[in-house]
Amino acid sequence: MRAYVISGPGAGRVEEVPDPVADAGQVVVEVSTVGICGTDMELFDGSMAYLHDGNAEYPLRIGHEWTGRVVEVGAGVDGAWVGRRVTADSMLGCGRCVRCLAGRHHVCSARYEIGVRGGWAGALAERLVVPVSALYSIPDGIDDVTAALIEPAGNAWRAFAAASVSAGERLLVLGPGTIGLLCAYFARARGVEVHLLGRKGRSLEFAAELGFDGVWTADTLPNLAWHGVVDASSAPHFPSLALDLVEPGGRVALVGLSGTPSTIDTRTAALKDVTLVGILGASAGLASAIAAFADGSVEPRPLVSALVAIDDATRILRGEPVPDAGPGPKTLIDLSMRSRV
Repeated sequence: MRAYVISGPGAGRVEEVPDPVADAGQVVVEVSTVGICGTDMELFDGSMAYLHDGNAEYPLRIGHEWTGRVVEVGAGVDGAWVGRRVTADSMLGCGRCVRCLAGRHHVCSARYEIGVRGGWAGALAERLVVPVSALYSIPDGIDDVTAALIEPAGNAWRAFAAASVSAGERLLVLGPGTIGLLCAYFARARGVEVHLLGRKGRSLEFAAELGFDGVWTADTLPNLAWHGVVDASSAPHFPSLALDLVEPGGRVALVGLSGTPSTIDTRTAALKDVTLVGILGASAGLASAIAAFADGSVEPRPLVSALVAIDDATRILRGEPVPDAGPGPKTLIDLSMRSRV
């Protein structure tokens, strides 16, 4: 089959690789659509932390935001899965440790992360092998483009839930990228007053077009009570800003990661009685994300700027523009497409 393989920093191409085979408890999925995110770009350029701490190494095959159809099942797997449209939890714990047994498999020290950690081959390929225990069925009302956004949406749902804002309260989201905007969508669907903060440019202009209650830069942000703050940015100073801005007794959800360490003043957190919550992975938010997409309360398709072929993956990972792309932050790979270049 064809798969995208990264051989080293800045070097990747589509290669012919062996077809995957489902072992006991596993399925093979024929992949239809894959999202490219910042983690993929960091794995491509060599800056991703896992490449430096031993949790990932080249060559590697990326792709953790995806959807497809089950075409093969291994021993012990119900054959009824064949033909179903699915996605999966990308966090694959060992299933035996204390964390896994307590439902925290996403922080299992021995976990695989599909397409990211531990060498588990990702979905930027024609086929993918996945444990059946990680699968989620896709309702008929969710198309493949929307389904490929379920994984980032699971992260966004968790961040929104961690901020613990209620209808009528005010949420500030730092960073109008894919996860920040999805978080804002979830909050708005629950009756929360939603504001976003970012830097001047295309992404902030696009966020303003989506009709949220306020879209601001650091210079224009009004002096309002922010009952919860989500940092979905890559700016190292934004966690500290979030702590400064949130109301006393409020909550800050940290789902963004910067390339350098962020510093906060813990005295501020203590004296304001603020709760800081770190978010790793979509696991606990996948079901809620699917439900919101299925019932129409969140419609994420405007976030998709372009669909391209797997042969165009290198230019996407390099950050090169896509001809005729829309204003949204997310590019998807359609495995049925031919290159547009």
